[in-house]
Amino acid sequence: MPPTDVTTLIRTELPRLAGSLRKVGELILEDPAAVTHCSAAELGRRTGTSQATVTRFCRAIGLDSYQHLLIELAQERGRGEVSDWGTAEIGPDISPDDSLERVVQVVGSADLRAIQQTIDRIDLDSIERAGQAAARARRIDVYGVGGSGAVAQETETRLFRIGCAVRGWTEVHAALTSAALLTPADVAIGISHSGSTRETIEPFELAKQRGATTVAITADPKSPLARAADVRLISSSSETSFRTESIGARHSVLVLIDLLYVRVAQLSYQRASASLALTDHIAREHAVKSRRAR
Repeated sequence: MPPTDVTTLIRTELPRLAGSLRKVGELILEDPAAVTHCSAAELGRRTGTSQATVTRFCRAIGLDSYQHLLIELAQERGRGEVSDWGTAEIGPDISPDDSLERVVQVVGSADLRAIQQTIDRIDLDSIERAGQAAARARRIDVYGVGGSGAVAQETETRLFRIGCAVRGWTEVHAALTSAALLTPADVAIGISHSGSTRETIEPFELAKQRGATTVAITADPKSPLARAADVRLISSSSETSFRTESIGARHSVLVLIDLLYVRVAQLSYQRASASLALTDHIAREHAVKSRRAR
């Protein structure tokens, strides 16, 4: 399995599971630590299923056996107990009575873990292929709605600054119009945490039909968006209380965007350097100058 927490893997696979298999996954996510002390037969009883169902669940998420699941859960717990935030395990739950210090620890630990997981599972070949395609593209479309729409706009801001002809589209009709005008000389980037957002998938698939190189940025490598892509960049999430997976994944998605941006800048060094030089003064000239006290 890829170098990521097994609970993240289960959350990713859960929407594709039904019935008794889904019950097993939900119980594991409720209390992963307790499951490490259960046999497969006991877990089957707790979920109202069977030992055979637990075994089928493990195989459905890509693990060899129930023993493999227990090992992954134990290793994940061990990673959680050793962090720069201290030696005590930091869980994802935040109660209304928790101190601000506890909130900082939980959120900081979750975000750092998501970023590290994303870095650990990066496919360098995928980053290279996406960077090469974007660096030579005639035009770059970026599709995303909701929270991913904000990331699409951020992607536009970064690539535009280094001279790319790029546009972030957050409305499906406009995105489809733009996608219909793409050519094999262009690139389309689709951003969706679930990889199942119709408003992102529709222009993305149309861009592919038009011959554009398609790059998916998603947490689910088996999602419709990922399946439609020529290149897949996979993020991780960091769910905590008050933060859904899609919100918790934002930092790791931005890491992927940043890597893509820097690689494109490297590959188009002269253009990127010239563009930065021509625009670098703008922010400084619009900064309000402080007045010295008389």
